[in-house]
Amino acid sequence: MSRQRLARIAIAACAVLPVLSCSTVLQGNPVSVFADPFSVAGMPATDGPSGLRPNAEAGSRDVTGTDNGDVDKLAGDAVSDIEDFWHNAYSDSFDGSFEPVSELISWDAHGYDGEFCGESTYGLVNAAFCKLDRSIGWDRGVLMPSLRKDGGDMAAVLVLAHEYGHSVQQQAKLITRGTPTLVSEQQADCLAGTYMRWVAEGNSPRFTLNTGDGLNNVLAAVIAFRDPLQSEDDAQAGANEHGSAFERVSAFQFGFTDGPSACAAIDVKEIKQRRGDLPVLLPEDQSGELPITEKWVRAMVDALNTIFKPAKPPKLSFSTDQAKTCPDARPSPPASYCPATNTIVVDLNDLAAMGVKNEDDGAMAPASGDNTAFSVLTSRYMLSLQNTRAVPLNNAKAALRTACLTGVANAKLSKSLTLGNGDSIVLTAGDIDEAVSGILTNGLVASDVNGESVPSGFSRIDAFRLGVLGDAERCFKRFD
Repeated sequence: MSRQRLARIAIAACAVLPVLSCSTVLQGNPVSVFADPFSVAGMPATDGPSGLRPNAEAGSRDVTGTDNGDVDKLAGDAVSDIEDFWHNAYSDSFDGSFEPVSELISWDAHGYDGEFCGESTYGLVNAAFCKLDRSIGWDRGVLMPSLRKDGGDMAAVLVLAHEYGHSVQQQAKLITRGTPTLVSEQQADCLAGTYMRWVAEGNSPRFTLNTGDGLNNVLAAVIAFRDPLQSEDDAQAGANEHGSAFERVSAFQFGFTDGPSACAAIDVKEIKQRRGDLPVLLPEDQSGELPITEKWVRAMVDALNTIFKPAKPPKLSFSTDQAKTCPDARPSPPASYCPATNTIVVDLNDLAAMGVKNEDDGAMAPASGDNTAFSVLTSRYMLSLQNTRAVPLNNAKAALRTACLTGVANAKLSKSLTLGNGDSIVLTAGDIDEAVSGILTNGLVASDVNGESVPSGFSRIDAFRLGVLGDAERCFKRFD
């Protein structure tokens, strides 16, 4: 149960330029992100504009190499805005005073005459922070337009906020020469999250970010920056890793929720604790993909029965009419749960279509594959477990509780399980990312018995992570 994917645009990957940085005890009074199912880290979940304000304050920085086009204007405005944030926020969290980056540099990856950090920019589809001279640069020809097309202005701003995070962590001495890339990248993700919170609160004179679709698009961009899957037999396995989608979106959310102090707390120990036993590399010569067939759907339900040992296991049906005639719940295709009959109803064709792995080379292509579908099936099983506890199944808390319990199940399924017929089923590297992407894009894993979810992808992913890192009782207690 995992997948391999093609390498896409190298956003913050820095494999080309080794001198680039691209990509717990908390202070203060953190707000529970679960206090209100319709809130986002203590903020209201709102619709509205996201991106550059119509009458945005002009940027304060010049851009070297600019073509004076819209992309460079947006990027220059973004860096100016990020610096406004850090001018005020830096001294509240770190020693010393804030120092802006030395220079902003733009290039077109199609051109031959650019240079950044001592290297030619021909073919450099990237954005990066240069440690040598403390400059920040970006590709205006391919990368930034692609990000804007797929995720709007704030996806492009996110990349620059991440790169600026490398400057902040360097001057705050959060990293040393020996700090692993994994740590520095996730710290930068976190620091970008602190800036995005400031924008979402309405403090930016240049940008807006609503906490509904706007923030969801930013999270989609973070997910897209995940590491490509590697196999145990890959000679470069584990080298220069930045983190999975699950890890990177978690780091971003830490910053958004708890501020810069949460970013300073990200180190090797914290990441290892957060990663736990979750698989990182695919087994040799395996894609990890299970076909979405009746055999493997039944096997998944058998595996969940083995793990959770319910007194009354749910029945499984592939007759979609049963979902339509359920007296106490509406269908939530491609998998539905009927409390009255304790039956999970699966539309096998639609579930299989949901589980097709994504071969999109776009800048913000989500993770998808078999566990995008199997996690939806698992979520309906989790509704059956909740039904035995006589808790409400048709409200926002039930939706988040379902996401949390599905996270618990995913963590347990990461350990190999042999079924009575000799088949084995196990989540492998990439499967958690597939679930997270599905939670953001369709929300079914984080939906109630009627398929209704909360509007905030941020809250849905938070609930899922709570389960991955916790247990079932924690989910029931948090969402009572």
